[in-house]
Amino acid sequence: MRLFACPACRLVVFFENTVCERCASALGYEPSANTMLALSAPDAEGVHTAAAGRHEGERYRYCANYTHGVCNWLVPADEGPAALCRACRHNVVIPDLSAPANLAAWRRIELAKHRLVYTALRLELPLVDRTERPDDGLGFQFLADDAARVMSGHAHGIITIALAEADDAEREARRTQLHEPYRTLVGHFRHEVGHWYWDQLVRDTPARARFTELFGDSDQDYAAALEQYYQSGPPADWQASLVSAYAAAHPWEDFAETWAHYFHIVDTLETGGSYRISLTPKLDFDQLLTTSLDFDVYAAELPLTTLIDAWIALSTALNSFNRSMGLADAYPFVLAPRVIEKLGFIHELVRSTD
Repeated sequence: MRLFACPACRLVVFFENTVCERCASALGYEPSANTMLALSAPDAEGVHTAAAGRHEGERYRYCANYTHGVCNWLVPADEGPAALCRACRHNVVIPDLSAPANLAAWRRIELAKHRLVYTALRLELPLVDRTERPDDGLGFQFLADDAARVMSGHAHGIITIALAEADDAEREARRTQLHEPYRTLVGHFRHEVGHWYWDQLVRDTPARARFTELFGDSDQDYAAALEQYYQSGPPADWQASLVSAYAAAHPWEDFAETWAHYFHIVDTLETGGSYRISLTPKLDFDQLLTTSLDFDVYAAELPLTTLIDAWIALSTALNSFNRSMGLADAYPFVLAPRVIEKLGFIHELVRSTD
């Protein structure tokens, strides 16, 4: 995620900000230009005008979900007051907002979802919603536990996120129960959308042959494979070829896990680049942990080696900082050569889409 600045006063602001803390300008994110806009007060029809910068004078509305405090993205003024933004138009089911706890949970979920959509847009990946393709467009449903426990997952383009996952204590309990080293809302989104992109970019394309070479036969029985995984766990040597233990469950899960890690890497490296981070550790005699994040992570011709070398250096530093604070590693994973090869497959896949 890049850093943004208020166009009116140049104060650094963040992706989720709706108001500049220095000049009190209303702020909104404009996704097609990937920029934050300072906005005038709304007119009688709820339309704002960009008040400064190169978009000055252009007219916008906030996404309709702005009224719930869950979105700060903008839409063109002519789309009408009920228009949803590029991220929110994928929502199929939102929580019952008569319950205050549901609204607070939904806000946390939307922060993670908007980061997912941000990365997909920056990578210029296809994004079609259920209005555009009712049978298999990308849709999100955010469900609270009712008679049964809701499980996050993907089916036929619909990604389900359990509302309970927005509760830190509950999510940590599930992480511990499932023996996972990492469990976050943004991680759920990045993993589950990997299943949808497998359908879009791999399933019926020439890339499937290479996928099978790297990840395995996706035609094997999915339910049986999951049952076997939960009964026996991953193979003892899983770290030699898999980014996580759960990736051992089925080739689809291996792909989704690797896809999620690719998004982790790209987004975090962009953040590092925005802060102009360079690392030159004193004892790095072989320069394995030396890097400068002065490159565009979204450049079409970016070599995978640049991405991976920078990530190994940055994630090692992040883990070291966390340990100094008594926290768990920020990135508790090892990228074995076979995993890097799989990341390379995804790297080529996402940078070759039209």
